[in-house]
Amino acid sequence: MNTKRTMQQYLALFFKGMMMGAADVVPGVSGGTVAFITGIYEELINTIKSFNLGSLKVLFAEGPKAFWQQVNGTFLLVLLAGIITSIATIASAVIFLLANYPIHLWSFFFGLILASVWLVMSHIEKWDLNLISSFVLGSLVAYLVTSLAPVSVEPTALMVFVSGAIAICAMILPGISGSFILLLLGMYAHILAAVKGVDLQLIGLFLLGCVVGIMSFSRMLSWMFSHHRQMTLALLAGFMLGSLNKVWPWKYTLAYTLNRHGEQVPLQQENILPWHFESMTGSPSYLILAGALMLLGIAIIVVMERFQAAKG
Repeated sequence: MNTKRTMQQYLALFFKGMMMGAADVVPGVSGGTVAFITGIYEELINTIKSFNLGSLKVLFAEGPKAFWQQVNGTFLLVLLAGIITSIATIASAVIFLLANYPIHLWSFFFGLILASVWLVMSHIEKWDLNLISSFVLGSLVAYLVTSLAPVSVEPTALMVFVSGAIAICAMILPGISGSFILLLLGMYAHILAAVKGVDLQLIGLFLLGCVVGIMSFSRMLSWMFSHHRQMTLALLAGFMLGSLNKVWPWKYTLAYTLNRHGEQVPLQQENILPWHFESMTGSPSYLILAGALMLLGIAIIVVMERFQAAKG
């Protein structure tokens, strides 16, 4: 599997990776959503899936060059370079905005994801009862997952492994954030502490879980796209719609926790209406600006869709 691209197309792919990296640092926004928005989702899933025994046989029988082409290596390398560059640079700006201008940032993502739901639904040729059921199921699952309260668990070897497997699946699944799943499982602080303290054993177990999870899940998603494409699109659109519960801009914090810097951060929140936000929190709701940022997010998706359609 190898997709030929021009230098300009690889540069665009690099920026798509940067957008994925910026999204993944926000607990509630999935890099998979960005991959879907930018039109590289299926290629990403199939590229991950291509790492198998067959590609290893190609490596030993035909050499590294044939293996690189078999696994679409240049695509993955450029995309990962964009993700890593983003995390090392602009992700810090996203974290700053999340800490200091949460309503503004969540409003933009809300518009972005809301328009993405429309984008995915527009690719469904003809709605029927099965597709509607898949859409409703995806919406309910995402809504329930994003409504769960985080738990506190001990970082046993099995729990660390399972957390890695589940979180990486969520990270490539549009609508559900991997970092938020870690928070729900009670492993977010433990993984951050392991990275800070260079706990190689715990990090290794977590990464092993990630590898097993993404290799298994990518195969399932690839099969679903190949055999039940319309139903899969309806399910993913539902996931994104249900995830709007997590990115609603106006929240009231019910409980706090400490991050790795010892700073107080929200742990459990409930969504409230903007006109209740000011009276409950004593802070401005920025309703007009928030609405404008939602419209900006929607406009970006519409422009991207028109651009993709013009190219196609």
